[in-house]
Amino acid sequence: MLDIASELRAWCAARREFALATVVAVSGSAPRGPGASLAVDDRGTALGSVSGGCVESAVHELCLDAIASGEPGLHRFGYSDDDAFAVGLTCGGVLDVLVTPVRGADPVRPVLGAVLDTAARGGRAALARVVTGPPGQLGRALAVRADGSYEGDLGGPAALDRTAAECAHALLLAGRTATAELGSAGGLCGEPLTLLVESAADPARLLVFGAIDFAAALARAGSFLGYRVTVCDARPVFATPERFPGADEVVVDWPHRYLAVEAEAGRLDARTAVCVLTHDAKFDVPLLELALRLPVGYVGAMGSRRTHTERLARLREEGVGPRALARLRSPIGLDLGAATAEETALSIAAEIVAARHGASGGPLTGTRRPIHRRPGTVGSTGPVGPARTTVP
Repeated sequence: MLDIASELRAWCAARREFALATVVAVSGSAPRGPGASLAVDDRGTALGSVSGGCVESAVHELCLDAIASGEPGLHRFGYSDDDAFAVGLTCGGVLDVLVTPVRGADPVRPVLGAVLDTAARGGRAALARVVTGPPGQLGRALAVRADGSYEGDLGGPAALDRTAAECAHALLLAGRTATAELGSAGGLCGEPLTLLVESAADPARLLVFGAIDFAAALARAGSFLGYRVTVCDARPVFATPERFPGADEVVVDWPHRYLAVEAEAGRLDARTAVCVLTHDAKFDVPLLELALRLPVGYVGAMGSRRTHTERLARLREEGVGPRALARLRSPIGLDLGAATAEETALSIAAEIVAARHGASGGPLTGTRRPIHRRPGTVGSTGPVGPARTTVP
């Protein structure tokens, strides 16, 4: 839903009647993951996509049916090659899609609007929706704020709402979209119930240390990938906004001091990527000594293999242990044969993406691993948490 948040907010503000189709589960290979959404209004206007084209027409019709009936539904789309005109995913995967009507008085409307408004202001909020469970609760939703407060209800006892809000808040703090299973037979809701939690969180951060030409190219690549990019250098003559138009901010400070302030303020998390491009011991050793102790997702350092060997020796002298050193990606980037600053930035950005998804970074040709990985953020610190959370 958050992939079409700005347009959907306008629909809510205009009190338009529509239905929201959201991918809630994926198995096998599929083009889009949980949270991908298609919205269709009562005039047939569509926003977004759930499959990149494979099943859009069928989902569009389901949305129109939901607007007319007022009934939510969970629908499964699988692989079909027997009939070239059958509805199915040619990539061989399976999608579960929740279709929820959002009409004038439907209880999900104010909840959805609250999350969209918060996200539009740059705030943090999560939308938790029932995707499996008792028929009367399907599609019911909670809006969970950054402080843990919430609004809406899931159509069950108050204890269910409180527990659901706690699960959604934990995922919000991690900036993750995932499912959570609540209760069991005779438990909070009388039977198992599954939520999809979509988190509107601040963009992941890319911290680039060293105001050099490679940093300018990497800032552009990071911005393209949706990161909030900071370039930091202690030398004011080099660290200027004019030299780094692709960065969201340019900071003049000693790198390790700036990183310490950001960590103390709680502005770093497991999605954060730290790229050290200074290859100057007086900057990068204290910076890496700190970075390798923080729960960030990626730490990489530029330099030759000789520089890398010397850097490791200096870090060991500073007391950095083998487990922390194993997290360091140095020389930084994937082996693409990069020569220019832009090619080097591509190799670094590709390694960051591979690390985030726990991928090898090798060619897909000749491999049998899934092309699309779902969901969960995996970095050099290991998994942030399971994609599915269960609460008894």
